This record gives sequence, structure tokens and C-alpha cells, in this order.
Amino acid sequence: MDDNRIIKTEYSEIMRKSYIDYAMSVIIARALPDVRDGLKPVQRRTLYDMYELGIRYDRPYRKSARIVGDTMGKYHPHGDSSIYDALVVMTQDFKKGLPLIDGHGNFGNIEGDGAAAMRYTEARLERITQEAFLADLDKDVVDFMPNFDETEKEPSVLPVKIPNLLVNGSEGIAVGMATNIPPHNLAEVINATKAYMQDENITTGELMRYIKGPDFPTGGIVINKDELVHIYETGTGKIKIRGKVEVEKAKGGKINLIITEIPYTMIGANIGKFLMDVASLAETKKTQDIVDITNQSSKEGIRIVIELRKDADVENFKNMLYKKTRLEDTFGVNMLAIANDRPETMGLKQIIKANVDFRFEVTTRKYKNLLEKELDKKEIQEGLIKACNVIDLIIEILRGSKDRAMAKACLVEGKTEGIRFRSRESKIMAAQLMFSEKQAAAILEMRLYKLIGLEIEALINDHEETMANIYRYEDILARRDSMAQVIMNELDEIRESYARKRRTEITNAEEAVFVEKKIEEMDICFLMDRFGYARTIDLQTFERNKETVLSENKYVFQCKNTGKICFFTNTGQLHTVKAADLPFGKLRDKGVPVDNISNYDSARENIVYAASQTDLNLYRVIFATKLSMLKIVDGGEFDVSKRTVAATKLQEGDEVISVVTYTQQHHIILQSKSGFFLRFTVDQIPEKKKGAVGVRGMKLSADDELEAVYYTRNTDDKTILYKEKTIELNKLKLGNRDSKGVKVRV
Repeated sequence: MDDNRIIKTEYSEIMRKSYIDYAMSVIIARALPDVRDGLKPVQRRTLYDMYELGIRYDRPYRKSARIVGDTMGKYHPHGDSSIYDALVVMTQDFKKGLPLIDGHGNFGNIEGDGAAAMRYTEARLERITQEAFLADLDKDVVDFMPNFDETEKEPSVLPVKIPNLLVNGSEGIAVGMATNIPPHNLAEVINATKAYMQDENITTGELMRYIKGPDFPTGGIVINKDELVHIYETGTGKIKIRGKVEVEKAKGGKINLIITEIPYTMIGANIGKFLMDVASLAETKKTQDIVDITNQSSKEGIRIVIELRKDADVENFKNMLYKKTRLEDTFGVNMLAIANDRPETMGLKQIIKANVDFRFEVTTRKYKNLLEKELDKKEIQEGLIKACNVIDLIIEILRGSKDRAMAKACLVEGKTEGIRFRSRESKIMAAQLMFSEKQAAAILEMRLYKLIGLEIEALINDHEETMANIYRYEDILARRDSMAQVIMNELDEIRESYARKRRTEITNAEEAVFVEKKIEEMDICFLMDRFGYARTIDLQTFERNKETVLSENKYVFQCKNTGKICFFTNTGQLHTVKAADLPFGKLRDKGVPVDNISNYDSARENIVYAASQTDLNLYRVIFATKLSMLKIVDGGEFDVSKRTVAATKLQEGDEVISVVTYTQQHHIILQSKSGFFLRFTVDQIPEKKKGAVGVRGMKLSADDELEAVYYTRNTDDKTILYKEKTIELNKLKLGNRDSKGVKVRV
């Protein structure tokens, strides 16, 4: 191979350039909307394809699969799912403030159920989409560019007549950046746009006299009104939203809490999660006010009913919902869009300005195109009127000409050679006609019925109308205020036809304060069976059924209902659970898996020891690991606020095999896998911090490990069964820590 053909380049530079190119492609061509029409490329292409296919609002629906396939084949070669997902979203009135597509069939619902397959659904354009998004495309108002394979042309932007980026909002994730723009009320956006056109020096605060704030399709209440001005000035910030709650009296003196509107961020699967969260509040004893909860939502709207007890503190319960569930949520605003072919974070005024500038550009191109057409009409009309006045002469020219070219040359250039005239005067007059090329062509194609008196009169009226249009178009193009008035008239028409009342309430509200009811402290008994199901019972029940409880459960101990339960695992982790979060009930109740109420994962770790936080604070804790590392830790170190912490430090390949509280134990017996036993006094184990590894308890061979750990008191007569041989632990030879021990013969 010729070395001269090899281009040597730094690999990092190639990767950097390639990644930047990829990132910009995703940003510009996929993920972010254009500030001018408020649409992402996939949305723009879908709407344009429907326009090209003639799927108008007043025509029959067409299969979504046909629309998706045509869009993918002509304009958007990125898979059918992305196109159909975009189409579905543009039909959903609970996601868009102004749906752009009229869907027929199952297009999903607010509770997160997905749309039916595209072969089952049908769609067509909404009327406003046709009138305010796609109108004037035939008037050369926007630039067209080649599609991906240069076989078709597509608009680079749609000539949208409203600030759609604000009306419908947008969300998208690009490479290294994301956009999240809330929807707004159409009428308010139009009023703000008109206010800007009348005074370009208007401030964001003044614009917000018209745009109060976001207007979510799901309603709700925005509770941080005073922060909105800063958010709309910078284009970033957090909007706090609450659901709307109503109170109704129910039968038997009970109270029904009715949720009629939800935060915009709750739509989809989060509604189901909200119901589970509310149910969890009752299950974990966070509140005892809930009697029942039902979801009665339908196509008519959201209706979630929470039935409360008679004596329930309604306001405190509402505040608990705001604090503990997504009934109060945050909408993170990031008004990022493509402006001048680059991503830019813009405030409210910048977005409106960009749209107004775009409207002036589109309107200028529209009326230039219309003016050219009217000037062409004027030229032809004047030629025909002039021809009607000398029609006898024109007929004489036509009858005396040998062919069309001769007649046209006479009409345009006054050439009379070869034409037979009745008189010398006719020839002189013919040489003076001097029609234009377009006028001559129109005269030659004129039909005889145009000479009827009424037709001539209609022609004169059309000419007068054309002159009026020319005067109007020239005025619009010459004076900015005239063009502004045209744009504002269009905005007024859209507002009158499609405006609706605001759904979202804008206010300032105090932070929800939830006062937890103090639980009366009492002694209870913790139970956990060998399957990891935990619960609590009262002490009286335990005392009556002591033998049964001890035989059926792996861990049984007394604790406070206000305290915590600590679980030590073989991976060296400590998981804590509030005793109040455990189900408190009858002896035969099943309980709840520890996995469900803590960070413990039974698939990855095993519980080695369980104890109450109170007991741990009173004693020290002895740790033993598989690799024979021992230590004693003060139990107070495990009094932590976090749900999960590291209880000890482990070496690679090591795990905890024994954790016990140090009470009256005198001897520790270590048993290895290969049959070695080592007995020594517990006081040889040093006290360490929980973050320490510990010290070696028994010398192990390379392939050996600790299998079991036993503890005895001096007076104990404890025995174990090892490979069918009974071993009395306190009769084993007493040794020292960090020795090999003795092998038991079996």
C-alpha cells in the first residue's frame, strides 16, 4: 500500500470530532424543538407528511400505520416507533395544551396505558393544525431542503402562526443537555405576543401580566408564584405543583377526600404509584385515618377518593399527602430550544421575540409572493381591457396573419409585414398596440364569450380588486405597523376560535406542614421467621404462646414500638427498620418480607443477626468472619439515622458468619471447615471501630475457612454434634488467639 495515501491523525482528535458531530446531530436533528415552530423534526415531518397525504380535518381518518410508513420512507428514517410515539403524544389532550392530531381509536390514557398498535388506530389533522401550522406552505413562506436521500423536499420549519413552543411546551433529552418546557394557555400567550409587538421594550414581569404562569392540561395548583418571574427571565428553575383536593361528607359521618386534579408530573404510571404510596401510609402506620381508597377516574377526568375516619384531621392529612406523596411535585424548567441553528436557553421574552421575528419573516415572504401574483394579474387584466377596446382591430390582425407567431409579433413588437389589413389606418394602428409578452399570450388564448358585456364588466371589477390588493400588499410590505396589524388580526382569529379557560391555578402557598401523631410508647415483641417475614406482637400474646413463638421463629426479642430493628448481613452491611413500619397484629399474621421495608436484598445477602437498637446501645458486639477476623465494637456505633451503613470492613473474598451481643460470654470456640477447633477467652479479642477489619482469631490453612462460632460461659455444659460425634465445648483444650487449634478425630 502506498504510504502517501495514509493520513496520520491523533486518535483522540478523531474521537472528539466524531463525538461532537454525533452530539450535534442528536441535538439539532432529533431531540430539541425549534424555537420558531416549537416542533421537533419528527413532529414537523409527521405533520407535513399528513398535509401532503391530504389527511385534512374535514376528510376521513387514515390508518396510523400508513402515516408512519410514509413519514419514515420519505422524511424520517429513524424507525417506526419514534414516529408513532410522536404521533400519539400529539393526539393526547392530557399531555398537550393544544393537540395537533385528531386520533380515532385507543391512543392511551392519563393513567399510563399505552396506545394500541398503529395498525389499529387512525388519525387526521386537527383544524387548528391545518389553519395555524400548515397554511401558506404553497406561498413560498419557508425554505425547503432535501430529505435524507435527496429524493423529496421537506420544510426546514413550519409557518406556525402562534408561539407553539410556549403553548404546547416540549421535553427531550439530547447529548449533554435536555429541555423541559411547560405548556401555557393559548389565549394568554397570544395576548402576551400582541403586547410585545406593541412595545418591544416590555419586560418579562410586564409580559407576565398576560401569561400568569404555566397552564397544565391536568390542572393543579402552582404554589410558588413569586418565583415565576425569575424562572421566566432565566429560562430555568423549579415550579412547585400541587393536586387539587376537595372535601365531601360521606355516609356515617365519614369524610371523603376527592382528588380532582393532579400535578402534570404525575400522569402515567405515577398515578398508580401514588395510590400505592397512599396505601403504604396506612400499612406502615404512618396514619390511621384512611378507611379506603378508590380510583374512580374516567375519560371525564381524574377522581381519586380517599375515605377517612370521622375524627380525622383533614388539613393535617392533606399536608401529609403533599409531603409524603407526589401530590405535590416539582417541574424542573429548562427552556432550551434551537435558535439560529444552535441550542440556546431562552427566557419568556426571548421566545416570544423569536416567534414574532419569524412571523414577520414569513409574512414578508407571503405578501411578496402575493404581490408578484397580483402584479402578473394586473398586467394581463390591463392587456385584456385594452384588447376589448380595440377588439375589431385585433380580430383583423388575427384573420390577416398566417400563423400565431406573426400575430404575436404584431401585438408585441408592432410588426405588420405579411399581415393583410382592410385599410392603411388599421395597419398604422396595429403597429402602435405594443402589448407585453404575457398580455399577447392572454389575448391569443382569450375566448369569444369574454366579449360579452357582463364579462367585460366583470373583468373591470377584477382589475379594480387587483389594484386594491396591490395597494394593500405594498402598504403591508412598506410599513411595519401595517404588517404587525395583519399578524395581530391572525392571532385574534385563532384566539377567538380555539381559546379555552385556564386550568392551572397560580398562587403563593405556604409549605405543607405535617405533624406526625405521637405514638404511645410501649413494649412489643419482634418476630422473624426463617423465610425473612417480620412482624411485631404485644408482650401478653408472646407470654401466652412463648413456646410456639420460639419454635417457629428464628429471631425473637423484646423492643420498643418507637425504636429501630437492626439487621446485620453477611456482606458487612447494617440495615435498619423502624419498629412502627412493621405490621403489628395477631400471632398467626404472616408479616412482611424485610426486603419490602428496608434496603436489604435477599437475593444478594443473608441476615446473620437481628437485634433492637436499644439493646445494641447497652452492649458491645462481637464480629467473626469466614477468614477468621475477629473484633468487638461498641454497640453505640450502630445508632445511625441512615437506613443502611457499613457495619464492618471486610477483606476481599471475606464475609461475616457471626454477630452476637457481648453479654456474659467467657469463651469463644472457632470451628474451621477442615475440622480444627480453637477455644480461647473472649477478652483476647480487642475492641475496634466498626470501620476496622479486626484481628486474626485462628490460623487457617490456604484452603480452609471458619465454618461456625460458639460462645460459652464457665458453668455451661454446652455440646454440639460434629459429624455424628458429640463434642463438649468447654472440655476442648484452652488455647490462645491466633493459633491453629486442635483437630477433632471422628
